[in-house]
Amino acid sequence: KMIKSFIDLQEEAGGTIDFDGCVRIAFNRMMQDFRTSILDLCHSADEMEKSSGNPFWTGTKRKPRPVDWTEPTPLLWEYLYATANLYACVWKVEVIRDLEQFQSAVERLNLEQPVWSPGAKVDLSEGDNDDDGASEDDEKLKGELYKVDTSKLQPAQPQEFEKDEDDNFHVDFLTVSTNMRAYNYDIKASARHSVKVTAGRIIPALATTTAMVCGLVGIEFCKLVLGLQSQGSDKFLNSNINLAAGSGNFTTFAPDPPVAIKTGLDSPHPTSFSSWDKIELSCKSKELSVDQLVQYLERSFGVSVDRIFLHGDQDDKAIYNAVDRQKLEWSIDFSEDGKVAVSDGVFTLWPQVRMAVQMLGRLPPTSGQRAIFKSQVEKVKKALDQTKESFMNRLSGPVSLAFREVYRPAEEGDKQTYFDTVFNGKDYVTLGVDC
Repeated sequence: KMIKSFIDLQEEAGGTIDFDGCVRIAFNRMMQDFRTSILDLCHSADEMEKSSGNPFWTGTKRKPRPVDWTEPTPLLWEYLYATANLYACVWKVEVIRDLEQFQSAVERLNLEQPVWSPGAKVDLSEGDNDDDGASEDDEKLKGELYKVDTSKLQPAQPQEFEKDEDDNFHVDFLTVSTNMRAYNYDIKASARHSVKVTAGRIIPALATTTAMVCGLVGIEFCKLVLGLQSQGSDKFLNSNINLAAGSGNFTTFAPDPPVAIKTGLDSPHPTSFSSWDKIELSCKSKELSVDQLVQYLERSFGVSVDRIFLHGDQDDKAIYNAVDRQKLEWSIDFSEDGKVAVSDGVFTLWPQVRMAVQMLGRLPPTSGQRAIFKSQVEKVKKALDQTKESFMNRLSGPVSLAFREVYRPAEEGDKQTYFDTVFNGKDYVTLGVDC
């Protein structure tokens, strides 16, 4: 959305951005980040309090306050100054360093604070709130961006962060942005030199520790690619690096032995397994069906298979579930006298049909209400037949086809494309089994 706003601004100005445009972008960013989002948050919290009856701003939760452009404070001017000039550097526009000249340029634009109205709802649930996928609006916006003719736009120049260059507005922007958020939550403001020192520590940490850890993890992954896991866990290493000590010590050591989990099976079947163990099934001529895979596992290991699913998946999805197999024995039958016999399991999945079955058993054949209840039972019978057919198709079909049917993302977009690319590039699937 930010990129779209940049493009719209350029198109309005005929494909160019001047310093006035940089000021407008900075102002819109300030209003969104430090006013509109704060008002949306407070409104959502108020609505939650009304619905639950419990106060939201308690304990460590501090109610924020929005900035107000109707009476601009020096802090707001500092933000506009640093941000607008930073955007000017991005689009290679001549910056305005003189504060009085900058203030005159801003006043000439007659910037007005947008009128806020309740609209956007903020997710107030605690914990990680990662978006599961792109919305239709996001996909539509992405499509619009792909159609933009970039040759008609003013090129942007990425800025490399440099804390030791005082006239590039980098540390100025970090400082005033930090203090703007501090104002929102009534936190003590930070001095410029303090922000500069903190920011200076982040880049070296990313360029050293993170790079080393990624490299070491990559080495362990290479061992998996080479198949060294078949030679035991002693081929793999844990590593300990302490850059803070400055001693250059680098220690590697073998990981702890894997935790063995008892299977409850008797020899010659496996009596225990660990996270390193797996069973490889190779289909040389024809791929196994889901039913053949279940029969093989039960016959080879003397177990009853409950579920077969994507290894590591935490959802309830499965390419095979013994509970679904039980539905094949469920039935709904109408007798000649108009009564209906329904398996008990049907009521667990369609509890609403119980009343209809009872009424059909009580109402006389001449009752006009029988047609209503019979229609309800017939709809459930149709749904049961479809469930059986779907399960049988999956059970008799290849394992890979069932895997794709269950785990391929339903919504079109990047996730679906990624799944197809990975799925089509492999000649195997990794499955977990509950017995």
